[in-house]
Amino acid sequence: MSVSELYSQYTRVWIPDPDEVWRSAELTKDYKEGEKSLQLQLEDETIREYPIDVQSNQLPFLRNPDILVGENDLTALSYLHEPAVLHNLKVRFLESNHIYTYCGIVLVAINPYEQLPIYGQDVIYAYSGQNMGDMDPHIFAVAEEAYKQMARDEKNQSIIVSGESGAGKTVSAKYAMRYFATVSGSASDTNIEEKVLASSPIMEAIGNAKTTRNDNSSRFGKYIQIGFDKRYRIIGANMRTYLLEKSRVVFQADDERNYHIFYQLCAAANLPEFKELALTRAEDFFYTSQGGDTSIEGVDDAEDFEKTRQAFTLLGVRESHQINIFKIIASILHLGNVEIQAERDGESCSISPKDEHLSNFCQLLGVEHSQMEHWLCHRKLVTTSETYVKTMSLQQVVNARNALAKHIYAQLFGWIVEHVNKALHTSLKQHSFIGVLDIYGFETFDVNSFEQFCINYANEKLQQQFNLHVFKLEQEEYVKEQIPWTLIDFYDNQPCIDLIEAKLGILDLLDEECKVPKGTDQNWAQKLYDRHSGSQHFQKPRMSNTAFIVVHFADKVEYLSDSFLEKNRDTVYEEQINILKASKLPLVADLFHDGKDSAPAAATSSKISVRSARPPLKASNKEHKKTVGHQFRTSLHLLMETLNTTTPHYVRCIKPNDEKLPFRFDPKRAVQQLRACGVLETIRISAAGYPSRWAYHDFYNRYRVLVKKKELANTDKKAICKSVLESLIKDPDKFQFGRTKIFFRAGQVAYLEKLRADKFRAATIMIQKTVRGWLQKVKYRRLKAATLTLQRYCRGLLARRLAEHLRRTRAAVVLQKQYRMRRAHQAYQRVRRATVVIQAFARGTFVRRIYHQVLREHKATIIQKHVRSWLARRCFQRLRGAAIVIQCGFRRLKAKRELKALKIEARSAEHLKRLNVGMENKVVQLQRKIDDQNKEFKMLSEQLSAITSTHATEVEKLKEELACYQQSQGGDSSPQLQEEVESLRTELQRAHSERKVLEDAHTREKDELRKRVADLEQENALLKDEKAQLNNQILCQSKDELAQTSVEENLLMKKELEEERSRYQNLVKEYSRLEQRYDNLRDEMTIIKQTPGHRRNPSNQSSLESDSNYPSISTSEVGDAEDALQQVEEIGLEKAAMDLTVFLKLQKRVRELEQERKKLQVQLEKKEQQDSKKIPAERPSSDLDVDQDADLAYNSLKRQELESENKKLKNELNELRKAVADQASEHSAAHGTPDSYCLLLNQLKLAHEELEVRKEEVLILRTQIVSADQRRLAGKGSEPNINARTSWPNSEKHVDQEDAIEAYHGVCQTNRLLEAQLQAQSREHGEEVEGLKAQVQALKEEMDEQQQTFCQTLLLSPEAQLEFGIQQELSRLTNENLDLKELVEKLEKNEKKLKKQLKIYMKKVQDLEAAQALAQSERRRHELTRQVTVQRKEKDFQGMLEYHKEDEALLIRNLVTDLKPQALAGTVPCLPAYILYMCIRHADYVNDDLKVHSLLTSTINGIKKVLKKHNDDFEMTSFWLSNTCRLLHCLKQYSGDEGFMTQNTAKQNEHCLKNFDLTEYRQVLSDLSIQIYQQLIKISEGLLQPMIVSAMLENESIQGLSGVKPTGYRKRTSSLADGDNSYCLEAVIRQMNSFHTVMCDQGLDPEIILQVFKQLFYMINAVTLNNLLLRKDVCSWSTGMQLRYNISQLEEWLRGRNLHQREVAETMEPLIQAAQLLQLKKKSPEDAEAICSLCTALSTQQIVKILNLYTPLNEFEERVTVAFIRTIQAQLQERNDPQHLLLDFKHMFPVLFPFNPSSLTMDSIHIPACLNLEFLNEV
Repeated sequence: MSVSELYSQYTRVWIPDPDEVWRSAELTKDYKEGEKSLQLQLEDETIREYPIDVQSNQLPFLRNPDILVGENDLTALSYLHEPAVLHNLKVRFLESNHIYTYCGIVLVAINPYEQLPIYGQDVIYAYSGQNMGDMDPHIFAVAEEAYKQMARDEKNQSIIVSGESGAGKTVSAKYAMRYFATVSGSASDTNIEEKVLASSPIMEAIGNAKTTRNDNSSRFGKYIQIGFDKRYRIIGANMRTYLLEKSRVVFQADDERNYHIFYQLCAAANLPEFKELALTRAEDFFYTSQGGDTSIEGVDDAEDFEKTRQAFTLLGVRESHQINIFKIIASILHLGNVEIQAERDGESCSISPKDEHLSNFCQLLGVEHSQMEHWLCHRKLVTTSETYVKTMSLQQVVNARNALAKHIYAQLFGWIVEHVNKALHTSLKQHSFIGVLDIYGFETFDVNSFEQFCINYANEKLQQQFNLHVFKLEQEEYVKEQIPWTLIDFYDNQPCIDLIEAKLGILDLLDEECKVPKGTDQNWAQKLYDRHSGSQHFQKPRMSNTAFIVVHFADKVEYLSDSFLEKNRDTVYEEQINILKASKLPLVADLFHDGKDSAPAAATSSKISVRSARPPLKASNKEHKKTVGHQFRTSLHLLMETLNTTTPHYVRCIKPNDEKLPFRFDPKRAVQQLRACGVLETIRISAAGYPSRWAYHDFYNRYRVLVKKKELANTDKKAICKSVLESLIKDPDKFQFGRTKIFFRAGQVAYLEKLRADKFRAATIMIQKTVRGWLQKVKYRRLKAATLTLQRYCRGLLARRLAEHLRRTRAAVVLQKQYRMRRAHQAYQRVRRATVVIQAFARGTFVRRIYHQVLREHKATIIQKHVRSWLARRCFQRLRGAAIVIQCGFRRLKAKRELKALKIEARSAEHLKRLNVGMENKVVQLQRKIDDQNKEFKMLSEQLSAITSTHATEVEKLKEELACYQQSQGGDSSPQLQEEVESLRTELQRAHSERKVLEDAHTREKDELRKRVADLEQENALLKDEKAQLNNQILCQSKDELAQTSVEENLLMKKELEEERSRYQNLVKEYSRLEQRYDNLRDEMTIIKQTPGHRRNPSNQSSLESDSNYPSISTSEVGDAEDALQQVEEIGLEKAAMDLTVFLKLQKRVRELEQERKKLQVQLEKKEQQDSKKIPAERPSSDLDVDQDADLAYNSLKRQELESENKKLKNELNELRKAVADQASEHSAAHGTPDSYCLLLNQLKLAHEELEVRKEEVLILRTQIVSADQRRLAGKGSEPNINARTSWPNSEKHVDQEDAIEAYHGVCQTNRLLEAQLQAQSREHGEEVEGLKAQVQALKEEMDEQQQTFCQTLLLSPEAQLEFGIQQELSRLTNENLDLKELVEKLEKNEKKLKKQLKIYMKKVQDLEAAQALAQSERRRHELTRQVTVQRKEKDFQGMLEYHKEDEALLIRNLVTDLKPQALAGTVPCLPAYILYMCIRHADYVNDDLKVHSLLTSTINGIKKVLKKHNDDFEMTSFWLSNTCRLLHCLKQYSGDEGFMTQNTAKQNEHCLKNFDLTEYRQVLSDLSIQIYQQLIKISEGLLQPMIVSAMLENESIQGLSGVKPTGYRKRTSSLADGDNSYCLEAVIRQMNSFHTVMCDQGLDPEIILQVFKQLFYMINAVTLNNLLLRKDVCSWSTGMQLRYNISQLEEWLRGRNLHQREVAETMEPLIQAAQLLQLKKKSPEDAEAICSLCTALSTQQIVKILNLYTPLNEFEERVTVAFIRTIQAQLQERNDPQHLLLDFKHMFPVLFPFNPSSLTMDSIHIPACLNLEFLNEV
């Protein structure tokens, strides 16, 4: 391609600019060879003429097409040169806010000076496992590449981070180490990273300082090696340091500071523990005040010092060592303030003995004051013959003091680094390592000294290694692609390195000059001029004789030779060192010990092969022999050896501006650093070869528009590419065909892009021409059709006008005719109507007369009829009313009687009848007894009345006789009789008065009570009315508010429920993870510690103890909480399967069960004692006949039955009395009429009286039996016949002796029972009375409180009254609700308990009867006198399976452990769950709690073992998830709980559990189901995740839609694995079809299947969106179209499987909106509003990120402008979005297992023979 073709009109070029370095311009006319200038137009439309040098013919750089601007990799640019690199970095940094960019193998990182949300855990996981070119550039991508190559190639890696001070080197290195610690799966949970980060405050405090360019500049280099084991987990780390800037200790330039530790220590000087340091402010010390301001804006030195101390503690530095470290640092400050006084001769000087700072220095270091004072001002000269002590001048003393301070600080720095390494050291064997080198970049200042020389020397070595590595990679790529290659000419800086380090080089001459006694910097500079003046890399400045210039690879640097010798010597006199060696402080003595420097290397060489960065210093008689330059050169060689044995990865940090402003780009500073860090050299090397590389497939897809139609018929894409290139590019050297790629020279891809754009432009013009012609034709046809239409309408209008005229003429004639006819017709009608009217009136008059006559007759008839009927009805109604009154009276009388009887029956007998039919007889007997007593009472009343009447008659008679007697006696009345009569009268009157008083008091009290009750009822009614009014007002006022509040509370409750469920399931997940980790650790410990003396638990016990997470201690065997705790302690806290919290919850239940057990045991012992007493009584002698034995056995059974029935009746009677008491209390509280309760109390009293009567009868019977027994014993000798009859006093019958004894025992037992009942009833009656009194008192108190409250309420305002009333009502309703809940729970619990006890007792009675009947039938062959009937159960299958205890292991093995899901194909889904439940049901039927516990425990442990073994088998996991859920549903469905039995059939209700409540096991199974569900999701996500990115983003679902852009170096690195790992959407759908089929076939609940796919679709959404947010190459319009198509395919798949629910569809909403965002217009403010209203599921960061990443694939597309993005940000700033950018693809929704009962019955399930369960017996 010729120059004239390249530099044609409208071509854009780059020209130099003094301000912006490079500036873009456009050619206004074509350039022809030989012209001396170019006509250019700048971007501001300024016309400029650019001159061209004719000799060199250097034309300006060409600009890349816009489609290539903003590329992730600079090597993807077609034109590779400095302005293209600078522009690409600027666009990415300022417009897209991308701080990372690839440049070949180099990652360019620009410091944003702002915290960006791109370093979170989600970003780390997004980059983990990805190839380097697949994601956007990032420090995590470089770290992942290093980690992956270490694991794949088994080779050590290095990450070299370099850059200027303030460019972000330390932060980049820290993020890289954080990435390794996160993804490596460290067993110590990134503890090494924590220690490394903990070392950062220490190293920053002692090695960082404020400079003019950076407030926290690292003044040393460091190389951190992170060690990994064979599983590539972090096991340790080691740090090496380089070239600490010791001169900063004693000198700082303006606006700079010393190391941070000095200022931190001064800021904390007021602490009590630092009083002995004698420190003050930093301004008071010479070594910390030379730079001026001693503070840094925004930095708190005291707070940083506290962090430094905490870091020391974390790394294991003892408190005493810390204090000694701070003493040494403080002593350096005091040493700098020592005042040195010069003597008059000028050759000597002295220090005042009273110098405070020298005293502090000696005291802090523990050295002698006099010696230090002497040797600071003197030095020792040793010759062969003698030793001299010589004084020193003032400058020499100052230099010696500064050298001592620097040496002390350097030794302390090394000691701290050594202890940091010890803290990071590990004893495990290191398999490989990754090194992170954080080292200074190329530096050039106005004044450059020895430190800058060493730094630039190190960068020369690193640049050489970098050039060789880049060249090596280029060579490997060419060899791999089988391309003939020639040696690429690249800059070799070996001559510059030789100038510095070769023999008689700069460093060699410097060391030689240092050995000369009178050597000076000027002499050394002169030697350099003489030796190297002819070198092309060495120059002498024109205006200076003490400076020299070295031409480095980056730039020329002028070094000032002053103080080079001093800094290189680093002279410290031996006498001063010896004083420090003799220090009283051990730390100070160790710092200056001869062999101390070799200790760290020896300590770390055993495990980590790292050599010390600072070689050990050998002892010398005078000075240290090795110079600083020699030490640095040695350590640098060691570093290069280490780097050469590793695979390097390069990170170049760029400082965008010196003002440290966020996202501000200074082109001058950026270009300077790009030249210095080697980025442009990488570009030059790449441009020298074939920088652009395309795969054949990508090239064909991109440039097939340039292929001719006949060539497309060929199916070989490689051949098509070759023919196209040979026809388009004539020069064969411009491209090469490799094995899998095409290689292009620089600029060829831009040429192909130009041809492609021209082709598209021509096609566009053709399309536009055709479309415009078609539009003109359409327009012409439209005009022609409109003209014809207008003509047609005009002609029609004229024709319609003529027709209208003719029609009107015709109409006028017709109107005239009709009008005339109308007038004649109207005249005729008038005459006719008059005639008709006259006739009508006449005829009407006659007819009305006749009608009125008939009407009057008819009305008279009706009146007569109604009067007669009224009279008849009145008579009938009077008779009927009398009959009704009579009937009502009779019926009311009868109804009252019936009502009274019904009330009594309803409140007493009916409830008893429901509880037990046998109670009716008792109640009837009691009622009869009451009736008999009422009759007796009536009879006695009649007798009393009769006696009273007879008494009255007798009294009258006596009065008459008395009167007669008095008359007969006349006046002689006895005074005694009169006195008696008077006394009797007074007594009678007194009795009457007392009675009257009592009656009046009773009446008065009764009236007062009634009045008070009436008043209270009236007040209560008023309060109720007011409450109703207030409630109505409240409802009217706050109906809408309450509705809204209730809706919000409902949503909030749902959200809280979901969060609580999620937290619970996360805990379950964490528990399973810890359980798995515990198993792994236990296995490892077993392997490691397996010794002959090692004790191990049995395997079954350990599995039970480790796997089960429910109470393994049977509640039937635990007696008390203390025993249970003791048992747990004996088992061991680590092995006990019972959770302690669960155990404490069960403690109360255990106590209750234990009490019940004790009660049952006591009853059993009583029965055994009774049986033992009855056995000798029931055993007849050998002479008793068979009938008597049978009768006795029958009577015994009957008595036991009656006793149990009596106990049940007693319990039921107690419950009845409690219920009646509760009803009575409620009734009395509500109505105040305790009539019914009094009636029942009367009945209860009558029952007590009856019991007393019975008791007396029993006592009489007992005395009779005892007397009879005595008579029998007395007559035993005279009557030997045992069968002799005995007469009873109250009976005419004769009773047998054994029968009498039996009756006696029965009466005794009955007596005891009656006494117990009597005592219990008395006690309960007393309790009821107390309870009623308490209720009355409580009601009184409540009434008083209500009165007080009411009075207080009346004093408040209406609003306050309303609010107060609401609060009172809410509190009252809440308390009532709580009380009712407690009562219901108590009653339900009591009812269940009684039902279970009743079932157990009934079953025991039945078993006892059956056993006794069987024993008697075997013993006797003949029938009993009275048969005991035993019902036989039907032999049909009852849905229960029986097995022996020893077969349990076989059952679990065949049904759980060894079962394959394929073996149950074609059977009932979830068959193992049904079989297990039938086994559990049989164990429940036989009341064997140990069997139930053992079976469930073994089942759960077996399932866990199977899942642990098949932890990557989706089918097996789904199989056991469905079976576990089904078993859980069965335990709920057949639990007996009415809430779970609503859908059961009658047959299914028969299969419910009878004896056990397995609620706790249901919770355990629910937790196990959650664990299985999480494992299922993990397996399915592991299968789907590798497919998602390729299928959703990369695969061309719509063929020909996506275009391919040029790829950079990163797409062709060795990180890419061989082979094609691409997937299509059909593969994802096939995989999900497989999941769905497996889950449906295995009978998994549809709700769970829906939740599984909801989780999977969320994962698809999260992974796809995260990759979209981290990949620039997929953010395009075509990707959005393909993404929409893929999502529609997935939604169609959901609809086809009936899974398209709202919750599942919502998980894909962010991805749908992202696809729409890629397709929407992005220009106007209206577009911005549309985007903001559409993208509601995306956060602001995500929207802005996608807009920044949006990349057009063709020139016809436009980029998103920065102004448009700012508009979007301004409209979205009010959103309260989360701060994270990426979605958490590991987030798991909480699973919910809805209750899904089965329609199958247990007796309909068939067990196939393939399960080998023949030992199970159907019951």
